[in-house]
Order: sequence, then structure tokens, then C-alpha cells
Amino acid sequence: MKKISTLKLSLIGLGIALNVVGTFTAFSLKLPILLDSIGTVMASFLLGPYYGVITGLCSGIVSGITFDIYSLYFAPVQIFVGFFSALMYNKGFMRGKKKILGVLVVSIFSSFVGAVIAAFVFGGITSSSSSYIVAVLSNMGVNKVLSVFIVQFLMDYFDRFLAVSLVLLVISNIPEKIKYKLVSN
Repeated sequence: MKKISTLKLSLIGLGIALNVVGTFTAFSLKLPILLDSIGTVMASFLLGPYYGVITGLCSGIVSGITFDIYSLYFAPVQIFVGFFSALMYNKGFMRGKKKILGVLVVSIFSSFVGAVIAAFVFGGITSSSSSYIVAVLSNMGVNKVLSVFIVQFLMDYFDRFLAVSLVLLVISNIPEKIKYKLVSN
């Protein structure tokens, strides 16, 4: 079995911390975005999909155990965020104008999973501030799964676009020597 380097393990830990702090901030301030995937996107871009998935799942578990039980249920969403973020980044769809399409792909898949979980497990009402919009749409006669997906997608797209933009800014400032160490280990 191949050992994980200290640098990779540290980056995973940093990613988990970024996700947990982001989730806590959004949860505490009742923001209309989640801020729960910045670390997942970072690990996916720098280390690949496997590490992105691990980072996302671990942060969902930590957030769920410590302050937001709903995060446990939505941890599977991070599988899609980690996998598709790495895939889109490696294919060149997270840079320049293509970033709009790359984030769209990540958001569609992760939003679908999140919407199914929110609609069927929680009836569309979670700890997210977007639950108010879901309730309004449902009361207007929109199908619950569709109303959850619409709100989830809009929120996720903006959230993922922000995460990707921040991570790209950080990655552009990482010295090439460190990037090389991440790839070679």
C-alpha cells in the first residue's frame, strides 16, 4: 500500500478545515450560500478526485458531528463535488471562460444529489437559509423535488463558482516547487 505524503495529508487537513470553517460561517450568519466546498475543490485541483472526495466526506462528518447534523446527510454531495471538480479541472474546464461550463457541470450533479436528499429525507427543509425559498415555491404549487433542485442549483452554482475562483487564485500563487512535490508524491 502506498503511503500518503505528509504534504498531501496536510493539504487534506487544510481542506477539511476550510470546509468546516466555511460551513460554520454560512450556518451562523444564515448566508444564502454554503461555503462548504472550498477545501474539497482545492484538494481536487491539487491532488485529484480521490483526495477531493476524502476531503469532502471528512469535512461533512466533522461538521455534522460538531454543529450541523444536516451536514452528515449531505456528505455524499461532496463525492460529486470532489470527483467532478477534479475531472473538469484536469480537462481544462475550470480556467478562463470555460470555468462557467465547468462549474455548471459540477453544480448540476451535486445539486441533483443534494436536492434528492433534501426533498426525500427532509421534505425540502434543512438548516440552510434557502429553505425559505423552497417553502415559498412549494406553496406556489411547484413540485417539491423540482423546487428544491431549482433553489439548490442556484445556490450551489454561485457557491461552487466562488470556491473555484478562490482556489484558482490561491493555486496561481503556490510556488511551482510545491506543486511539483504534490504531483510527484
